[in-house]
Amino acid sequence: MSTTTVTPLTTADAEALVTAAVKAAEAAGITVSVTVLDAGGHLLAFRRDDRAVLISGETSTRKAYTALQLDAPTADLVDAVQPGGLFHTLPTALDRPLLFIAGGVPVRRDGRLIGSIGVGGGSPEQDHGIATTAVRALA
Repeated sequence: MSTTTVTPLTTADAEALVTAAVKAAEAAGITVSVTVLDAGGHLLAFRRDDRAVLISGETSTRKAYTALQLDAPTADLVDAVQPGGLFHTLPTALDRPLLFIAGGVPVRRDGRLIGSIGVGGGSPEQDHGIATTAVRALA
């Protein structure tokens, strides 16, 4: 039986994701914080922008962890975190379910989960679009 080795997310990859996200945010005229995690949930890159909303750094990190743990874009989880939804009762530091849900995206290589990116600072839709653009730029 042969196994296929998938190259893990590297620091260079993480920096490229941050750069692509920042470029997409600047093109949209907004400032964001960006967090990139490897498949084990270890922080590989983080960019905080103090011009973004005060909690954008925490938000980007939470989005990245949520996308990694659930192996799904956080935008796809919106129904699950509504009252009565599957994840509505998950605790958070601010006692709210999965703060500002959209904006976390898993990063895959050869179909395997190798990490995640989280973006915070814009609207949920903007954050999701920026994260998705960054992941596409890495491919």
